[in-house]
Amino acid sequence: MYRNSVLLGLSSKWWAVILDDVSVKHAAECLENVARRKLRVCVATCNRADYSKLAPIMFGLKSQPELFELEVVVLGSHLIDDYGNTFRMIEQDEFDIGTKLHTIVRGEDEAAMVESVGLALVKLPDMLQRLAPDVLIVHGDRFDALALATAAALMNIRILHLEGGEVSGTIDDSIRHAISKLAHYHAVCTRSAERHLIAMCEDHSRILLAGCPSYDKLLSAHKRDDYADIIKAWLGDSVKEQDYIVALQHPVTTDIKNSIKIYELMLDALMSFNKKTLILFPNIDAGSKELVRVLRRKGVEQHPNFRAVKHVPFDQFIQLVAHAGCMVGNSSCGVREAGAFGTPVINLGTRQTGRETGENVLHVRDADTQNKIYHALELQFGKRYPCSKIYGDGNAVPRILKFLQSIDMSEPLQKTFCFPTVWECISQDIDHILEMQSALAVDLGGTNLRVAIVSMKGKLVKKYTQPNPKTFEERIEVILSMCKQAIADAVHQNCRVLGVGVSTGGRVNPKEGVVLDSTKLIREWAGVNVRTPVSSALHLPVWVDNDGNCAALAEKKFGHGKGMENFVTVITGTGIGGGIIQHGELIHGSTFCAAELGHIMVALEGPECSCGSHGCIEAFASGLALQREAKRLHDEDLLLVEGMSVSNKEQVNAADLIHAAHLGNSKAEAVLHTAGTALGVGIVNILHTVNPSLVVLSGILAKHYEGPVCQVIRQRALSSARDIRVVTSDLEEPALLGAASMVLDYATRRTY
Repeated sequence: MYRNSVLLGLSSKWWAVILDDVSVKHAAECLENVARRKLRVCVATCNRADYSKLAPIMFGLKSQPELFELEVVVLGSHLIDDYGNTFRMIEQDEFDIGTKLHTIVRGEDEAAMVESVGLALVKLPDMLQRLAPDVLIVHGDRFDALALATAAALMNIRILHLEGGEVSGTIDDSIRHAISKLAHYHAVCTRSAERHLIAMCEDHSRILLAGCPSYDKLLSAHKRDDYADIIKAWLGDSVKEQDYIVALQHPVTTDIKNSIKIYELMLDALMSFNKKTLILFPNIDAGSKELVRVLRRKGVEQHPNFRAVKHVPFDQFIQLVAHAGCMVGNSSCGVREAGAFGTPVINLGTRQTGRETGENVLHVRDADTQNKIYHALELQFGKRYPCSKIYGDGNAVPRILKFLQSIDMSEPLQKTFCFPTVWECISQDIDHILEMQSALAVDLGGTNLRVAIVSMKGKLVKKYTQPNPKTFEERIEVILSMCKQAIADAVHQNCRVLGVGVSTGGRVNPKEGVVLDSTKLIREWAGVNVRTPVSSALHLPVWVDNDGNCAALAEKKFGHGKGMENFVTVITGTGIGGGIIQHGELIHGSTFCAAELGHIMVALEGPECSCGSHGCIEAFASGLALQREAKRLHDEDLLLVEGMSVSNKEQVNAADLIHAAHLGNSKAEAVLHTAGTALGVGIVNILHTVNPSLVVLSGILAKHYEGPVCQVIRQRALSSARDIRVVTSDLEEPALLGAASMVLDYATRRTY
């Protein structure tokens, strides 16, 4: 009967439709019905905190019955009397609770949390199978939510995760990110959270920057006229606006002992501060039982200044936070919702360390004394700050509902991850394990070109030296020849070469491997791409950087800078250079000329520098500057003293000047004093600019300058910078070791 037939792959609830020439209209109607089918959305809420974020979405879903079929599941601490039986507020909001699951194993310790997850996983499959939702919405970072996401993912149910991608600084981070990896769709609050999810390889097209759903309610609700009545109901008739404190402190499950200590100190500080305080019981995490014991042992529930409660309805809690003189504790409400009102907040401990916060939040991360917390209360209480909208603009729910409508139920359920491009992994065969991971290091000096095989521990296995050619083509040819010889020798040394690091004078763009400007000592070396020809010929990754930066990297990996977050290396050789390490990273600058330390001006007038200016450190303290002064003294017959001789055929150099000074030549001593003072003044400028923890003097002149530099620092530095250590490098080959460290630090990483 049907001449032309097409099979439509629709949902399993729809029969395939067979079409012919006269049934197109009927098929279109069928497709329209499929498109109009309600999306069955299951919202699972575990506690009072997540309900405040989920409730606005639930109201939005309920208001559009033609588009959505809402199923409400309640579990976790909602159903526990000690935590206020908060499921009743869901019923008061006139939601039909389809399922109640008792999933909490009491004990309030780590084992109880694990057992609660296991109990939830036992009970959830039956519920999910019965409801058969199209989408499950879960919120945040609670262990209950992890159980929900795990069960739904294994049962092929699509998951929308709210507030993923955020960082707080506790075990919550691990749980939150685990839920994000299980979820198919994400609704995030901030641009930073969105970037974190993208970095975690989540599909950008499935991430919605919505804002926090609770902001949809609180940005308008805190303007209610009855806020004074709410304050009186919870704190008494005599309490006025901005004359009370809201306190809410939860345990940090990775450091319960310290959580208890901070909780005690907080209560002591609040008692001493003598202001009316509304204190909420902590959540059900491991350690909460101990916090409640502390609260009761100190008699907080009977104290005239305290009102201790298990739960406050969210719409009233908003009013209490909005009009408080201060909020104290470690609840996410303090760093999120309170900012919308400009309420002063004191965040105690590390539970919210990674959160984005407004200027209303004062952190007391190391809350180890009552006095610190009391002082913070003195600073914050009664202040008002500008309202912050970091976490939302009041339009999250419409965005989330529109996002739900856009979900294509016919697309594959299997998640895809967007991995960044990475280097080909090195296979972990037995040869790789037995071989010594090594780097080829190349150092281009003004006179010589050196190559070395450098081991992971900084040992120079073998070194090669040749004169540095005068032309670009010859130089690249010699570099490749020496590197190929070193690679061949590495096999016999049982070394696996991971890459090539190149140290060179001049200004370098390390991202592109290009020498932008060269020193006068190396000709035909400006505007040249070093990485491409070397990498193409050797089939190895290549890193290139300035010799001063390489010296700093060498100290960071093998020398005095190992384990240091902030330090400066100053090279004292033919010229003056160096590198700056800040927060564990090398500073290159916007145009790759950071740490040109030799060209810090220390005198408005002074000798001419190789850069064309006058009065630079290099013009006073470099090897070339000392050689210039030695030649001047020699020409004036003022250099040689008893015990010295210089052949007419020999070039007078810096070593002769130093030798003369050691033998008592006052003129030579004056030159070295001026040089040391110039270098010291420059280093004082560095201390006042970047405030490092350590200064490392490197190069052949370093040992001669350490004493004078320390003396200038004692005389001229600010008192806060005078105790910064100055040491002489112990590394014999900083340029080669720094070049090798670029390879060894990056090529051996297993995460990118």
